Order: sequence, then structure tokens, then C-alpha cells
Amino acid sequence: MGNKDRIVSLETRHHELEEAIHAENTRPHPDEDQIHTLKKEKLKIKDEINSLSGV
Repeated sequence: MGNKDRIVSLETRHHELEEAIHAENTRPHPDEDQIHTLKKEKLKIKDEINSLSGV
């Protein structure tokens, strides 16, 4: 898998995590631990995207 394909894959996963965080936040009793875990994974993915992009 080339860098471009990897970046597209990571961006897709990043977007999925963003949606999962939003869904959890809109629940009546959001699970803060789950939100924290999702945000941490999202940040790791963002860092990898930046690294692969040369940012």
C-alpha cells in the first residue's frame, strides 16, 4: 500500500472516529472513558497522517 492509499485509509478511519465521538456525546449519558479512548485514537491517526504527508 502506497502512502497515498494509506493516507486515504487513515482519513476514512479518522472520520469514522469523529462520527463515533459525536454519537457518544449526543447520548443521554455519554461514556467519558469511551470518548477519551476514541479521541486518543483519532489523535494518533492525525499524527500519522501528518507524518506521511510530510507536514
